[in-house]
Amino acid sequence: MLFLFFVLCFVSLALGSVHIDAGALLRFLGKVLTGKVSIESQEELIIFSVRLPRILFAGVVGAVLSLGGVVFQALLRNPLADPYILGISGGSALGAIIGIVSGAGSFYLGIPLLAFCGALITVFLLFIVAGGAKGALTDNTLLLIGVVINAFFSAAILFFLSIVDSLELHSITFWLMGDLSRASLSEIGVAAFCLIVGFILLYGQARKLNLIVQGEETALHLGVDLERTKPWLLVLTSLIISVVVSLAGIIGFIGIIVPHMMRLIFGSDHRLLLPTSALFGASFLVLADTVARVILTPAELPVGVITALCGAPYFVFLLKRKGL
Repeated sequence: MLFLFFVLCFVSLALGSVHIDAGALLRFLGKVLTGKVSIESQEELIIFSVRLPRILFAGVVGAVLSLGGVVFQALLRNPLADPYILGISGGSALGAIIGIVSGAGSFYLGIPLLAFCGALITVFLLFIVAGGAKGALTDNTLLLIGVVINAFFSAAILFFLSIVDSLELHSITFWLMGDLSRASLSEIGVAAFCLIVGFILLYGQARKLNLIVQGEETALHLGVDLERTKPWLLVLTSLIISVVVSLAGIIGFIGIIVPHMMRLIFGSDHRLLLPTSALFGASFLVLADTVARVILTPAELPVGVITALCGAPYFVFLLKRKGL
């Protein structure tokens, strides 16, 4: 998985409206590895200032969204659970837009904090509407709740878009569909910090996730404190997802595609599923963003369009497979 990620990063660095040959790319990477980074050509400026930050950002965002899918599917014991389907991403986006409209961006971490509040409200609504956190949610109930929550948040987002300044409307709309083009070093640093801390904490709960998947009764008998573990994991996962959504916008279906593919290849042990899903999620979003950049060159598509085109048919396949 790590080798695949590096290969896709190399290919992504070369492709775009300005094609960069492998020789120039290798020379620049050699400078980076030796610590002698000097920008001597337009190609190197494009690599260092435009493509490399975007690729790193895509990798971090894809890894976080994939981890979110793995954890939600384990906690809800439902293969259709996903931050996008459940409305977690929509709630985070609504919180972020409220922050943008109200000017909370002038405060340090103001927008990510409001996005986190939106994600927590979504989780709260999910369990309130479902009748509490006892037992697993059925597939039909989960999908209906997700549709209702997403519809409500979509209406609220449209309301705020209708009152926002027309000059900001295009950029916000593009961001809502997933925008990795404006990745800055500070945003990459914040997202990477959330990924590293979140992964370490989630990986420490891998054994408990394995037991929860087997059933809550089994987990209780084997010493898992569900009253503490489930809320803690839900809040932690919602936090890292909300930060990523506040920075990159809504990028759907990664959390449902990647975990399923990794389970088919590596099995359902979360000690292996968490790291492989994070790495493959990073690779998947780097590939999707590369396609979004080159498919209509010199214009660009939001990366969320590409992931939706891949994820929607896969989601329908899962529904048909489960007979829903």
